[in-house]
Amino acid sequence: MGKRDNRVAYVNPIAAARSRGPVQNSGPTIQDYLGRPRPTWEELKEQLEKKKKGSRALADFEDKMNERWKKELAKNREKLMGGSDKDKEKDKKATEKKKREKKKCSRHSSSSSSSSSSSDSSSSSSSESEDEDEKKPLKKKRKRKRSSARRASDDSEAESEPERKKKKRMKEEGDNEKDGKNHRRKIKTERKDSSSKSSAESAGEEFTSSFVWFHFSVPGGSQEEKEK
Repeated sequence: MGKRDNRVAYVNPIAAARSRGPVQNSGPTIQDYLGRPRPTWEELKEQLEKKKKGSRALADFEDKMNERWKKELAKNREKLMGGSDKDKEKDKKATEKKKREKKKCSRHSSSSSSSSSSSDSSSSSSSESEDEDEKKPLKKKRKRKRSSARRASDDSEAESEPERKKKKRMKEEGDNEKDGKNHRRKIKTERKDSSSKSSAESAGEEFTSSFVWFHFSVPGGSQEEKEK
């Protein structure tokens, strides 16, 4: 048996591409890009002039709008400044009127102060008496409130004392019951221990008595059997 031939034929890729021929491209090639139609210098100048005209029209429109805004701003400023001047004048007139009124009031008060001094003394005495009369019922009301509050506190303390005593009694009774239960438990445990001890002692005594009886009974019988 001979070996199998596992060799594969080598194909040169360049030679295979040449043998296939030129490839058909779907899109434009570099030659198409280089041979594209280009505008002349005159056509370029016309395009640039058109762009400049468009920008000039826009600039003219912006200038017109700026002029309008400037005029409106000037008008608004004039209105505001005129209004502020008018306000200042009004404030000045009002302050002058107030000053005149104060002067007149001071003159009238100086003339009437001498005549009113005597009446003030009498009115002050009457007002003081009225104030004292008003203060008296207020003091009485305060005293009544204080006395009622003290009575309420005393009643609460008097009621609280028997309640405290009842609580103490309940606590003492509960403690006594607990102590009685503990004492009963101790007595039961002691009784159980004593009963268990007595049962153990009785069992030990029975065992010893049986053992003694067996010890004394067995040896005699055994000697008689030996003699026979």
